[in-house]
Amino acid sequence: QWLAGANVFVYDFEKFEPVDVLHMIHNYGITSFCAPPTVFRFLIREDLSKFDLSSLKYCTIAGEALNPSVYEEWLKLTGIKLMEGFGQTETTLTIATYPWIEPKPGSMGKKGPQYDIDLIAPDGRPVEDGEQGEIVVRTHGKKQLGLFKEYLHDPELTHEAYHDGIYHTGDVAWRDEDGYFWFVGRTDDVIKSSGYRIGPFEVESALMTHPAVVECAITGVPDDIRGQVVKATIVLAKDYLEYEKEKLVKEIQDHVKHVTAPYKYPRIVEFVEELPKTISGKIRRVAIRDNKAGK
Repeated sequence: QWLAGANVFVYDFEKFEPVDVLHMIHNYGITSFCAPPTVFRFLIREDLSKFDLSSLKYCTIAGEALNPSVYEEWLKLTGIKLMEGFGQTETTLTIATYPWIEPKPGSMGKKGPQYDIDLIAPDGRPVEDGEQGEIVVRTHGKKQLGLFKEYLHDPELTHEAYHDGIYHTGDVAWRDEDGYFWFVGRTDDVIKSSGYRIGPFEVESALMTHPAVVECAITGVPDDIRGQVVKATIVLAKDYLEYEKEKLVKEIQDHVKHVTAPYKYPRIVEFVEELPKTISGKIRRVAIRDNKAGK
């Protein structure tokens, strides 16, 4: 923003309250707004008619993948298309929905010009369109501007991510025939159940289309027969807090079976008051796997 000569508005808070963010946009005439999808998931549940958001012209997404249902609802409420991008602490922006690209709901966009981005299979071969693979940066033996040099005092971890002229992001995606990338999950988040590879993001996106679900996270749970089974950790909408839980679990499971494939439905469903997050608003799935999600 500074390079573009723009004013940067900073709102510091101890606890995120969706209404407060809307007040800031209303009161200060914010024109460009960037936030993790978690923020937009809460904003679309507020009565936006109470706020003047006409100053808002451009909205971007960062930090985690965007559920298509959130994209569609924000577009319906504001007329603004959410522009998603992908990058890491170790990199700058690598894949994005740039201003000159028409967004596809749920897609990260196209690879940027700065890096040689590819998708590779576990055996190192480049994957075809429609096939899942790890997002990597091919460096061709040259130092890449904006790509980290090393993990300080950890040569083993550095080599694990950065070897043979390739930087391994550890993130899995697939690419469609138009060159758009679609996030699947971290390599260690992808669930292997009864021979199937299940991406958490696809199941989460299906869950988000159910009116009872405000937030959710999909993780894999060890299972003696299937290897792993899908677990859904869900924050419920206020209207569903008193709903009969066993009936609601069955309803949610059937919903996922209908929206995606039957083998992807969550066999375990847990309702919590909130999901553990990083300071930037990303859901911490590792904490959920360690049973640290708040009850």
